[in-house]
Formats: sequence, C-alpha cells, structure tokens
Amino acid sequence: MRYAIVIEKARGNYSGYVPDLPGCVATGRTPAAVRRELRKAIRFHLDGLREDGLKIPRAAARAEYVKA
Repeated sequence: MRYAIVIEKARGNYSGYVPDLPGCVATGRTPAAVRRELRKAIRFHLDGLREDGLKIPRAAARAEYVKA
C-alpha cells in the first residue's frame, strides 16, 4: 500500500507526517532524510497496529497542487 506523506520545512530541519496514520511522524535534516524516516515510521506504526489487533487504515489521502 502507498501512503501519502507531507513534508514541511521547520526551523533548521524538516518534519513529516502521514495523514492516513495519525501519530505517524518523523523529522530529519533534509526532505530525503524525512522520507527515509517516514518509511521506517510507517512500517513501525503498521506493525504496532497489527500486534494490537487493530485495523490497518487504507491509504485514502491524496495530494494535488493548484496554481494560485
């Protein structure tokens, strides 16, 4: 399954989250580092849900860009 991620510039680093997985977050020095950490965080998050016998959320979030 492919989950949408959001990466934002913070003060001195970047942070990211997964809209379909509340609480699944990561930080890093670069956007690439955040993507790597989010991959790990998603796996960890899903493993935890499985271990707890909880339903795995389907990937439903979509990202699009619009001209303003």
